[in-house]
Amino acid sequence: MSLRTGVPVAAVALAAVLLTTGTWHFASPSGFESIVPRFLGSRAFWVRASGVLELGCAVGLLIPRTRRMAGWAAAALFVVVFPANIDMAVQAWQGHGSKVIAFGRLPLQIPLVIWALYIARGNWAGVRTLWPRRAVREI
Repeated sequence: MSLRTGVPVAAVALAAVLLTTGTWHFASPSGFESIVPRFLGSRAFWVRASGVLELGCAVGLLIPRTRRMAGWAAAALFVVVFPANIDMAVQAWQGHGSKVIAFGRLPLQIPLVIWALYIARGNWAGVRTLWPRRAVREI
């Protein structure tokens, strides 16, 4: 797959993921509300807001003119919602909810951020600069 077709295909695939999860925020909000950290206040508000943001990113990814900006926005969104995933893992550790799902979600954020950055940058070279070769060799 060439770069010319790779980014649009990646964008459509990520848009499908975001359309699905964004829709779930409205169709079944209780599961999402339970992982919103308490200190944020109204859980229903944050679930709806993140659902709207996911749907907005999805639409942006489908429009070539807004694709790069939507890629950056999706990457930022994946980073910003990470505390909810941590809260979910803490709750599961304490016996509330599935540990498999909770701990499975934590590392999932990394490929999602990379996926969005690939779309935003338009190539893998820009994403690879996040991990300098020297640092990788030292590990």
